[in-house]
Amino acid sequence: MPYDPNPAGVKPYIPATAQLPEMTIRALVMGVVLGMIFGASSLYLVLKVGLTVSASIPVAVIAITLFGLFKKMGGRESTILENSITQTAGSAGESLAFGLGVTMPAIMILGFDLEISRVMLVGVLGGLLGILMMIPMRRTMIVEQHRELKYPEGTACAEVLKAAATETSRAAAGEVREAGSDAAVEAKRRAAIIFAGFGVGLLYKVANVSLKGWKDVANFEFGAPLKAGSAGAEVSPELVGVGYIIGPRIAFTMAAGGVLSYLLLIPMIKFFGELLTVPVAPGTMLIKDMSPDDIRDAYVLYIGAGAVAAGGLISLVRSLPSIWNGLKGGLAGMGKGKPAAGTALLRTDQDIPFKWVAIGCLAIIAIITFATPLHMNLLGALLILVFGFLFATVSSRLTGEVGSSSNPISGMAVATLLFTCLIFLVLGWTGGQYYVTALSVGAIVCIAASNAGTTSQDLKTGFLVGSTPRLQQYAILCGAFASALILGPILLKLNDAGTVYVPAAQVAPGLVVDASKLVETGRLQGPQAEIDARTYKVWRKPDAVGGPAGKYLVGDDGRLAYLVDPGINGKYDKRPDGTEVKKYDAPKAVLMSYIIKGILDQQLPWTLVLFGVMISVVLELAGIQALAFSVGVYLPLVSTLPIAVGGAVRWLADRRNNRLPQYARLDAEERTAAGDRSSGTLLASGYIAGGALAGIVIAITAGVMTNFDSMMAKWAEGSNPFVSGPNADLLSLIPYAAIIVLLYWVAREKPAK
Repeated sequence: MPYDPNPAGVKPYIPATAQLPEMTIRALVMGVVLGMIFGASSLYLVLKVGLTVSASIPVAVIAITLFGLFKKMGGRESTILENSITQTAGSAGESLAFGLGVTMPAIMILGFDLEISRVMLVGVLGGLLGILMMIPMRRTMIVEQHRELKYPEGTACAEVLKAAATETSRAAAGEVREAGSDAAVEAKRRAAIIFAGFGVGLLYKVANVSLKGWKDVANFEFGAPLKAGSAGAEVSPELVGVGYIIGPRIAFTMAAGGVLSYLLLIPMIKFFGELLTVPVAPGTMLIKDMSPDDIRDAYVLYIGAGAVAAGGLISLVRSLPSIWNGLKGGLAGMGKGKPAAGTALLRTDQDIPFKWVAIGCLAIIAIITFATPLHMNLLGALLILVFGFLFATVSSRLTGEVGSSSNPISGMAVATLLFTCLIFLVLGWTGGQYYVTALSVGAIVCIAASNAGTTSQDLKTGFLVGSTPRLQQYAILCGAFASALILGPILLKLNDAGTVYVPAAQVAPGLVVDASKLVETGRLQGPQAEIDARTYKVWRKPDAVGGPAGKYLVGDDGRLAYLVDPGINGKYDKRPDGTEVKKYDAPKAVLMSYIIKGILDQQLPWTLVLFGVMISVVLELAGIQALAFSVGVYLPLVSTLPIAVGGAVRWLADRRNNRLPQYARLDAEERTAAGDRSSGTLLASGYIAGGALAGIVIAITAGVMTNFDSMMAKWAEGSNPFVSGPNADLLSLIPYAAIIVLLYWVAREKPAK
């Protein structure tokens, strides 16, 4: 078949013959910086609730606004192609953050330290590998299957870029638009909304957490007949924003899973176990002495983990036809897109040459094989090559069909880990070293698949606006590399800021070890380092006999000094001085650790895990997709309920807007797409970015401004009724209600004239 430069018959906004500034230094630098910022906020979000939202449209809007400011200051007007490059480079951070947040904390949960070299290597290698593996499939999936694969986020982002096209870009496109036209005014309005949301989220979170203005969690416990039942919400802007963007269906489904845990499973365990006179494994306390959180930690978390694992695998099995079609299409597209000899490729059809893609992939696999921090071997590297290509192809296709938010990346990571661990078990590789090897395989594949999907969305945007694919590919490689370098240190800082050093006398009294056999040393980090700067030996306790398993700091005499309770998935939320500490549940990272430990060492309470599996099976038989519900079973209800609040605001806004004349002629799918591009989505994106970045800054500065933090905490406990009074939980809902009402008000569309 002869080479066809445009088999789908799509006319890009900027013709292939037009020559406009595209991959300029300012566009690339701005994209890289925005990618780091949104990557940091996404990492914070995935550690809290196990999910992220697409950053493409917010990055595009911010880029358009900043370039507009540069022009007012005397700079050159930007082009739509520059904006596309900025958006492409900036989108890499979010997908990297998801992969790192889902996998890397599992290293620590398995008993190892979060080494910066390991985290950065996984981020860099996985991110670059996913991008390179997607490049040979661009022509097949983006161009030839344009009608079949919609890539919703990429298409929406292209519409945003075209709506805000500058005069230079419009001239190149042959479009005439007056400076004061509706489209130009609309572009400025959208930019103002997202920046306003960012400011509200940032100021709200700082006033709430740093200045101790009001309780950040409103919680209400029930008595009989629902003894041990509770319901509450974290009154944070970022979770409301997430709920609005993912929509009511998924948001309500997640909250339903939390209701099952906190208003059924926990009260039921309390009811049936209250009269028992012996602990029920894996718990170590009498159930009658357990708080709701103790019951969740001992039993419900394993049920939730089983439900999430089953839900992820079922979603993957459901996608098998798309997986097969995507794999066939990807293989069929290899080597396509070459014109006849002597004919030059169009600018809009130029990719990074395949030979450099192949060399890059082989070089990355070689580095993975010999990188000491990854504890890798040849078999692990081959598994990464096979699973990486398989799931990069699958992710690229599924993103085109269902969008980034519904792409089951975590299910792909679970499948990779299951097969890897089963192979290791057959080979007898069950020691601690193989924990790291298996997780490194799963982490790199997860990040590669996530980045492949994001790259596909960006290339779809570029295809519609007329970008040069080769330059976009260079841009996202740069963005992924830079984001990977910064996300590792941020992950460690978030963990350190939430780490609590619990005096060993409280949790493991009387335990003594032979300190002469301990080689590793460590110190207190974060705020508690000020009270004890001594160096200790490190002992990693493998079981729960005589005290919790985990990492301990030990004196030279062999006496245990501290249990090191990490900020990620830790259990102690107060320091010895009474200061409260924010912990991160990292639900999907915990799941990864359970899979590895459960298969390689067979140390899971499989009965509880199978209970969770059956929850997912029952839901699927009832026609309900189980993954979102299962994540809700695992997460605290205080995290999923505010997501449901955001979903409810979206439902109310869409219900009101759909009655307007401009929506009357649209079908259901078009109405949903319009809602995804609405003012409410932009404000919600601002809430997420502002609240999440404030949370990161607060977590990091808490280790520096410890005196200020303690002073504000003491003031709030004694003088602020919004924090310590009898009605503090109810009063904290007042500022929360303000940001909810603001979101609904902004989301309301005006009737078309």
